[in-house]
Amino acid sequence: MHLALYIQHDSGPRGSRSTMNCFSQRLKRTSPMHGSSRNELVPSKPPKRNGWSWPPQAVQVIAVLLYSYLAIVSFGIFIPLLPPPWNHVLYTLTALAFIVHFFTHIAVVTIDPADASVRAKQIYSSPVPVFDRTKQAHVIQDLHCYLCDVNVGPKVKHCGVCNKCVEDFDHHCKWLNNCVGGRNYWWFFVALSSATIGALLLLAINLFIFIQHYLDPNSLRTAPQFDSVLGNGTWLVFLPLAPIKTSSAGLLIIAFITVMLSTISLLLLGHLLCFHFYLFYKGISTYDYVKLNCEKEARNRDIKNQERSIDCERALSQRSSTCHLDSKGPLTRQLSDSICTEKSSEGENSFHSLPGETHLNDTKSWRPGNEVEAQSSAEKSGPCSPGPPGQLSEDFR
Repeated sequence: MHLALYIQHDSGPRGSRSTMNCFSQRLKRTSPMHGSSRNELVPSKPPKRNGWSWPPQAVQVIAVLLYSYLAIVSFGIFIPLLPPPWNHVLYTLTALAFIVHFFTHIAVVTIDPADASVRAKQIYSSPVPVFDRTKQAHVIQDLHCYLCDVNVGPKVKHCGVCNKCVEDFDHHCKWLNNCVGGRNYWWFFVALSSATIGALLLLAINLFIFIQHYLDPNSLRTAPQFDSVLGNGTWLVFLPLAPIKTSSAGLLIIAFITVMLSTISLLLLGHLLCFHFYLFYKGISTYDYVKLNCEKEARNRDIKNQERSIDCERALSQRSSTCHLDSKGPLTRQLSDSICTEKSSEGENSFHSLPGETHLNDTKSWRPGNEVEAQSSAEKSGPCSPGPPGQLSEDFR
């Protein structure tokens, strides 16, 4: 059922009525609870404490599996094939990057970034209601969160995924299944930097092995275990503790897969790291960056709408200056009989005349006997010709 709200307002002797559709704006309401006809707050799941809260995100599981795979192939297959002393150097650098990332990743996932008032209230065991915009305009208003029901600081934002207020909110990371805020941001930044360095080192190692496998394969077979292997078609992996024989094609396939994964990881991590360096330079957070972009897009949209409305007004004003109605149907014929402009070509002083309007020069020579002739000439000249006297008052009645 469509509803409309009519507002009557007076302007002078006559009142003007305007219609406002109630559905012109989108109403954000929560669904009523079962067995209730009122619009109430629907209880939701409890807020997440940290990144270990169940259930885990799919990309979080992918990140753990990717880290495990790269660590295994790095220290078990590719670094042992490097000639000395590069194998010892890469062992040290890669191990440092992987170990730093492991502990900082654990820290950023474990730390609860919630505001101090939320952590003190311990609301993790009870469900937090879904926000109802029919009762409050904003989740946090006057430094009070109406969902967590606590007073918060000026840089606090309520995360809709974690369903809690986060201190110095930066963004919610699906790869960590946790929010990144003031309490764990630097752990996040170190984890991001170490992961980028590790992916870069692993990519360089694999490219070196690819090139040396075709140019000088003997430079990759410097380990003592290769002395008992005949031919260059057999390779050993997981040196030196548990050497396993594999073919040259198998080694290249694993190296190719590792190169592809390392390249994708390096592009994603490098792009994110450069973005946070940009945020450091601007002195803003990720949330501030997104908010500023949304405000900029809204301003540009308003400017385009204003320009479009101005162009429409100009087009309408130009079209209304002349009449270009065709006499194809009854509606257009009636409109053309009512309002039409015509440029007079008689004399130097040409002007526009309305139907039924009499020229000053014609009033002197007009005689009652010429009324029939004027009417017949008007019918022959078409709908855009001036009509007989008295027609103007009937058409604009």
